[in-house]
Amino acid sequence: MLRKGDRTAWLKGGRATCIAPGPFPKRPWYLVLLGPPGVGKGTQADKLVETYGACHLSTGEIFRAACRNPCEAADSPVMRAALDAMARGELVSDEIVIEIIRERIRCLHCMHGFLLDGFPRTVEQARVLDQLLEQVGPRLDAVILLDAPEEVIIQRLSGRRVCRRCKASWHVQYKPTRVDGICDNCGGELFLRDDDRPESVKVRLDAYRNTIGPVIDHYRDSGVLHVVDASGSPEQVFANIRAVLEAEGRPWEKTLDEAAARQAPPA
Repeated sequence: MLRKGDRTAWLKGGRATCIAPGPFPKRPWYLVLLGPPGVGKGTQADKLVETYGACHLSTGEIFRAACRNPCEAADSPVMRAALDAMARGELVSDEIVIEIIRERIRCLHCMHGFLLDGFPRTVEQARVLDQLLEQVGPRLDAVILLDAPEEVIIQRLSGRRVCRRCKASWHVQYKPTRVDGICDNCGGELFLRDDDRPESVKVRLDAYRNTIGPVIDHYRDSGVLHVVDASGSPEQVFANIRAVLEAEGRPWEKTLDEAAARQAPPA
């Protein structure tokens, strides 16, 4: 099963290939994960990858990898443009994000399947993804929209603490450390990120809501959208996702099965 650390092609793009991909799953899943900041997408992505074997394709990790290795990222003109935009404190434009995905189009027909996280964020990106998938073959099995009340999201993010040394993430309520303010992994100091403060969270949620509506409508019209209540524990949320996938997933396969049944000769 392809694990989180083996996504060399996704993180680097170009001609890079994944390391030790392992055996292919019998039925690869092709999924998109949507939801506001703080709703628990990272936690659920890890569980989905572990359970279904899909490769976690996170656009956020592309940018973090590029920031860690800017000289390597400079080989790609579009990634240089993304880094320049971030250095100026600007959002990376739709056009740049789309071109970054185009550079990694091979990852969209990986035989392990994929779990896209962070893309698409706009309806234009969603339409381009449709075009890319039509070009390379796979169809989306499901788009999982994690949803939770604003007060739950603010509580989750404002309670999050990040280690200054190893960047591990903890939570004062849901994932506390043995010693308050000290990382269990490396002993580093924990801190509250500025964008996790309640006033910042509200701004981030407003920005999310301003763009996500048309994306939701797009996938609802396509018949692949599934809204999952993410206000419970991680285990409860994942149980909800699994129930959706096992009961409602692969709508296009059902369509093909129904068509084949209609064409089958009478017994």
